[in-house]
Amino acid sequence: MNQGCDHLNTVNQVTPQTLGCAECLASGSWWVHLRLCRSCGHVGCCDDSPNRHATAHFHATRHAIIEGYDPPEGWGWCFVDEVEVELPDQTPKREPTPRYIDAYGRIIPSAIKGLKPPLT
Repeated sequence: MNQGCDHLNTVNQVTPQTLGCAECLASGSWWVHLRLCRSCGHVGCCDDSPNRHATAHFHATRHAIIEGYDPPEGWGWCFVDEVEVELPDQTPKREPTPRYIDAYGRIIPSAIKGLKPPLT
């Protein structure tokens, strides 16, 4: 599964820096799923989220590999090579993680009430 990726040497054991997407928590926004930078422990939101902070973190830092973090998904992704990678381990979750999406992938309206951007 790691064919085509030369960035596995950048994978570290990390401690998630925040309980949710760092930028969304700071700005009062919401996310769909979380991604964890395996270089530094930054927690950002996925590309299905309104702000795509995990990808923005990659562009700002060039930290290549993220982990599917919330829910724990057991996969890694290399932004540079655009391939799924096998991680040497899975990062333990920090709790409590704020929830904006239910078990069926639907937005929880009461959880995002008053957050930005508003649901339209």
